[in-house]
Amino acid sequence: MTVTLEVAEGVGTLRLDRPPMNALDIATQDRLLALAHEVSAREDVRAVVIYGGEKVFAAGADIKEMQRMDHAAMVARSKGLQDAFTAVARIPKPVVAAVTGYALGGGCELALSADIRIAGEKAKLGQPEILLGLIPGAGGTQRLSRLVGPAKAKDLIFTGRQVKADEALIIGLVDRVVPDAEVYEAAHAWAAKLAAGPAIALRAAKESVDAGLETDIDTGLTIERNWFAGLFATDDRVTGMRSFVEEGPGKAKFR
Repeated sequence: MTVTLEVAEGVGTLRLDRPPMNALDIATQDRLLALAHEVSAREDVRAVVIYGGEKVFAAGADIKEMQRMDHAAMVARSKGLQDAFTAVARIPKPVVAAVTGYALGGGCELALSADIRIAGEKAKLGQPEILLGLIPGAGGTQRLSRLVGPAKAKDLIFTGRQVKADEALIIGLVDRVVPDAEVYEAAHAWAAKLAAGPAIALRAAKESVDAGLETDIDTGLTIERNWFAGLFATDDRVTGMRSFVEEGPGKAKFR
C-alpha cells in the first residue's frame, strides 16, 4: 500500500510509503481519498497525523505519470486529484502534517490540507509547478493564498522557489519548527492531546472556522451561533461545565 493507516491513543497516522520520494501518483491519491473517508468515519480515530517518514514528506506528483497524460486525460483526472486533497481537508477532526525533508508541489498541497503543520529544521516546502509550465492543481492556488496571503502565495507560485523551514515559519506556511528527529513525536503529541478532548466541539470549531472563511461575516456568525447553541445538547458540554465549576479549568475528562 502506498499509504497506510495506524491507530494508537485515538490518533490515526496516515503514513505515505512510496519510496524513494513519496511521489503522489494516481494510486496514492486514490488511497488518500479512501483513508480520509475511513478516518472521518471511525470513532476510534479522534485526531490525525499525516507523515511521510523520517527523510521526506512528499516531493510532489509523479511527473513521469503526468507526462504521459494529454489534455483529455487530465480533464478526466483533475477532479479526482483535487477530491483526494479535499477529502483530507474535510476530515472533521484535528489534522496535523508532520513535515520532514521535501514537501513540494502536491506534497505541499497535502500539507496545506492539514489544520497545522509541524516541520523539521531541514524541511523545504514550495509549489514548483510553474517550472513545468503548469500551476498547482490540487488546491495550492487556493489554500496557500488563504494561509499566507495572496502576495506571498503569488511569490511562491510565480517563482516556484523552495522555502526553508525558518522562512516557512515566518510567513505562516508552517506553525512550528522542531529538530528533524522530533517531527513525528511532536505532531503525534499535538494530536493525542486533542484526541482526549470533546470530539463534537472540536468538529464544530473546525467547521466553523473553515466554512466561515468561505463566506461573508454574517453567514460565518450564523454558522458559529448554530454550532455554539447545538453543543448545549452534548454530554461533553455538561461534563466540561461541571468540571469547571467543581474542579477548575482544564481538568475535564471527556468521553
